[in-house]
Amino acid sequence: QVHLVESGGGLVQPGGSLRLSCAASGNIDPSNPMGWYRQAPGKQREWVASITRYDSTSYAGSVEGRFTISRDKAKNTVYLQMNALEPEDTAVYYCNLLPNDRRYWGQGTQVTVSA
Repeated sequence: QVHLVESGGGLVQPGGSLRLSCAASGNIDPSNPMGWYRQAPGKQREWVASITRYDSTSYAGSVEGRFTISRDKAKNTVYLQMNALEPEDTAVYYCNLLPNDRRYWGQGTQVTVSA
């Protein structure tokens, strides 16, 4: 079993920054490919960023250059540094394996970008 817990969300003004964390526990390799996903109100969940076993990273076009995914294998934690936040980034953010596994969706963490 795998347990993923997201944290770090909050309310931030446009242009601000947040760092999300995803703590993994259970039967999961700290090098497992991981992804961040988000779901905005009234929209389907979408992929945001991912990191491979070899720490290569990829980003959705809408966040490229503003978001950075990273990981601390010793802590089995994946991070998402979000800069230059825009109102369109408002969503619940989730982490999951890559590709995602429906068994492991957690509660997510709410990010609200508003003046």
